[in-house]
Amino acid sequence: MVGFIPYEKATARYLPHFLKSLKEQTYKNIDIAALDNSAAKNNENRAILKNEFPEARLEWAGVNLGFGKAYNRMINIAKSRGYEYFLAVNPDMIFEPDMIERLYREIIKDNNIGAVTPKILRWNFEVNAETGDVSQKKTDLIDSYGMFITRSHRFSDINQGEKDNPEKTTPEEVFGFTGAAVLLRMSALTDIAYDNGSYREYFDELMFMYKEDCDISYRLRLAGWKIIFVPGSVAYHDRTAVPMGESSWLVAVNRKNKSRQLKKWSYQNQWILILKMWPLNFSLKVRLATVWYQLKCFIYLILFERFLLSEFRNLWLKRKEISKKSRSMKVRIRYQEIEKFMR
Repeated sequence: MVGFIPYEKATARYLPHFLKSLKEQTYKNIDIAALDNSAAKNNENRAILKNEFPEARLEWAGVNLGFGKAYNRMINIAKSRGYEYFLAVNPDMIFEPDMIERLYREIIKDNNIGAVTPKILRWNFEVNAETGDVSQKKTDLIDSYGMFITRSHRFSDINQGEKDNPEKTTPEEVFGFTGAAVLLRMSALTDIAYDNGSYREYFDELMFMYKEDCDISYRLRLAGWKIIFVPGSVAYHDRTAVPMGESSWLVAVNRKNKSRQLKKWSYQNQWILILKMWPLNFSLKVRLATVWYQLKCFIYLILFERFLLSEFRNLWLKRKEISKKSRSMKVRIRYQEIEKFMR
């Protein structure tokens, strides 16, 4: 099953291009599902989807469920229908015709592969506000070669902003994937799922939006599942803001492009992830790096973003659920297996 989340006009402008690239896939045995997080049931996304892809399964959530909860609903439906794989994709993307086929051919090679992620390049997409004309261009700038992790528990897209290397064609193991595009093995998702008493959570619903892909990549890794980057499988993503670099200074500068709400989600979810992983037996080097980086973040917060202090109260209120989810994680590998991916 292929699943995606439409949301207001933010996704409607992309849908005709996104759906066209899905129709043109060489792998035809796919079922399309969309869970609409828009405020109104009858909206532009619904109209476009019904016109362009009437066979797709469309559900209106009635409220904005966020990223993880919306995907959990779709994944649980896919599981009930007996699907072995689930492709999660953002609708602000287009794909090369063989993208899904190449991902599928890779994931079936090894039953220990829990997820495969394509090469994602930048897609320059603009709509003229006056005429409505669309300007779009595929580029050779990298959006993501998969995800890396640092010793301080920062996460970022590999080689983002650099020029693509077309000679890089061999699939390779990476720490994680971006939630923009990933093919997931259903048995791997079931293995790491958290039973909240009503249904299975695959993505952590304590995280309304942002960094759920970091968290689920981490949990797959801890449970012993492989994550593979497939450079021959190519997608294009229109990312509105691209980070300028990885140093502490540039990380701070990049924050100018983020909204206050996004900063809140990001900061809280980073702490949820760290608190879940902290009981693991990491080396002193990793623990010190993580503490030092969070201390620098806290000093920056005090000086420039004091509104984020309220997130500590939210974390306190969620502390029991965070602890339960931490204890429920499957840990089948030694900490060195995670640390080998750390930069």
